[in-house]
Amino acid sequence: MTSTQTILELTDWRRRVAQLYAAVRAEPDPAHGHGLWRTGRDTLFRTHPQSPLPAGDPLRSTGLPCWPYDPSLRFELPLQAAEPATLAVDTGADGTTTMERVGVLELPGLGTLDAWWLAQYGGGLFVPLRDGTAGSGSYGGGRYLLDTVKGADLGGADGRVVVDLNFAYHPSCRYDPAWTCPLAPAGNRLDAPVRAGERMP
Repeated sequence: MTSTQTILELTDWRRRVAQLYAAVRAEPDPAHGHGLWRTGRDTLFRTHPQSPLPAGDPLRSTGLPCWPYDPSLRFELPLQAAEPATLAVDTGADGTTTMERVGVLELPGLGTLDAWWLAQYGGGLFVPLRDGTAGSGSYGGGRYLLDTVKGADLGGADGRVVVDLNFAYHPSCRYDPAWTCPLAPAGNRLDAPVRAGERMP
């Protein structure tokens, strides 16, 4: 059974992530919001007891490497209809997570990404990404763009979803194999390299 201390630490981690994304959404300049996001993630990964970085990892000192902000990779996209699909994903100690495809996001000039609903208590929108940098410039298993269950939500209005590739981030399993993360399925893979967001050192 998870200890009370661990439960409270994880609760605090999720609270801080949600607060960070709320600050990003409130920032009228997306590039400045990206700077807030980078600083906030670096602080969490360096100081928080639930950081996925092992003690002594040099990234605690240097910060998480990212490509420079590229405003051309920010989109506000409608969630287009897609054929229903369901995936059951093994997430280790968390058991099995069921993902239901709820639509498709079309990224101009890049391709399409499936949008998933995490069919668990409360639910949440989930958009992973594996692009042409995977295995070299970024983690081979891919990155995440949105995971509203964990607070990673860039907002949207008038039936559109903000998808900013500059906020693509590595899942915790990239840093520590003790974590088991849902990886990008076939509908979330782009052949083109996306040199934006978090990258490998």
